[in-house]
Amino acid sequence: MTTMTAPTAELSTGIVEGSSEGGVSRFLGIPYAAPPFGENRFREPRPATPWTGVRPATAFGPTAPQSPYPGAIGELLGSVRIDGDDILTANIWAPTDAERAPVLLWIHGGALERGTAALPLYDGAGFAAAGIVFVSINYRLGSEGFSVLDDAPRNLGLRDAAAALEWVHREIGAFGGDPARITLMGESAGGAIVAGLLARDESRTLVARAIIESGPLEAQPPQKAGRVTAALAKRLGIQADRASFASVPPEKLLEARRAQSAGSSPLGGAPGFQFAIDPDSLPRSPHEVLPTIDTPLLIGSNTDEYRLWFTPETLAEIRPLKLFIARLALGIPRRAVSEYRKAFPKASTGEIFGQLATDVMLRAPLSRAARARPALTFVYEFAWPSPVRDLRAAHALELGFVFDRLADAEAQRLAGADAPQALADEMHAAWISFVTTGSPGWAAYGADRTTRVFDTTSGTLPQRRTAGMDLLPTRS
Repeated sequence: MTTMTAPTAELSTGIVEGSSEGGVSRFLGIPYAAPPFGENRFREPRPATPWTGVRPATAFGPTAPQSPYPGAIGELLGSVRIDGDDILTANIWAPTDAERAPVLLWIHGGALERGTAALPLYDGAGFAAAGIVFVSINYRLGSEGFSVLDDAPRNLGLRDAAAALEWVHREIGAFGGDPARITLMGESAGGAIVAGLLARDESRTLVARAIIESGPLEAQPPQKAGRVTAALAKRLGIQADRASFASVPPEKLLEARRAQSAGSSPLGGAPGFQFAIDPDSLPRSPHEVLPTIDTPLLIGSNTDEYRLWFTPETLAEIRPLKLFIARLALGIPRRAVSEYRKAFPKASTGEIFGQLATDVMLRAPLSRAARARPALTFVYEFAWPSPVRDLRAAHALELGFVFDRLADAEAQRLAGADAPQALADEMHAAWISFVTTGSPGWAAYGADRTTRVFDTTSGTLPQRRTAGMDLLPTRS
């Protein structure tokens, strides 16, 4: 009988011991920074404390303080809670014989206030089996990570991700990874963080390539980004400064946020957490920087993003007056609405509202950036329609396909039990190809706006539905 020896890695802070299965070594819950509580609360990430002996790395670290998804969306998106303060951790899946292998750093989404790397959907074994060292991280969320306080550093969750990227660049060689071949990947808010890291000169130099899935690209002036903080301070009867917020336990901040955001969605209602333009952490909005940099980029969105946030019943209740008011508020010209009605001739008023709002937030900014970029840019549209709750190609649906995890319960919440494995094979292989070779397998976006449309039968064709989208304004 052969006894397997547990894999170890020697880092600058100490030795970690993981586990091994099927040719993949796994190391979980490794601190890349100190716990951001006590004296470290609402401060920049501090270095992790070294340890003596061998530290077990076989369980995920604690999750950042957060509330579960509410209502109908909570039936579709799961959550994991792991108690503890040591929330700034990284997880690694590596081929057991890795040597200067490409690295993929995954950053989860969740509207900057939910999510965790511990979700089984984000298991990196599939990428590791393809010869990639896969890394996932946690970062501060919600009020802990994105408050705009008078005397505290801004964009702390983004600073956490920057610290994690620096940690990966410094330590990944111990796991067989090549620090010169790091690809960033994120979805939704995680995609926004990828864009934010690319917008930071000191972070971008550590990145070889990047993948942004359905990620907002725009940061806001501090006053606008700080509306959620100001509203929470008013609700709690405190000042919007570090001492006042640090005096409130995390759970009480979460309670106030739950009350503040009840009934809201990413497309309306209470203000949400956003990046703040900040000379120290984010001097320029990512949507301004992405067109000027030479980092190769894979970027895209889903055809029906909005259907994750709105139930069919809610969409049916949206009347023409609300669409008219939204059009005026967002500065959308009447002609654009007409073009969207042509593109979606069977759509209801609510569906037109959803398409317009999410294209303003996601698809139009990524398309503008792709058209302006001098570097290789590959654009995709995920179009496969889920049979679950008439989600169609909703926000986050592509994740089960990208990770090749369609059998996972989290993926099946969105995609059902009979999603096409061939499409998962195709997308997973395309992402692996981009990480390892720099090309996902279709032509780069250019004057003809070449786009890969992923569906039951996929195809490469000029970008669809551009007549109305090109008329949409930038957000401000």
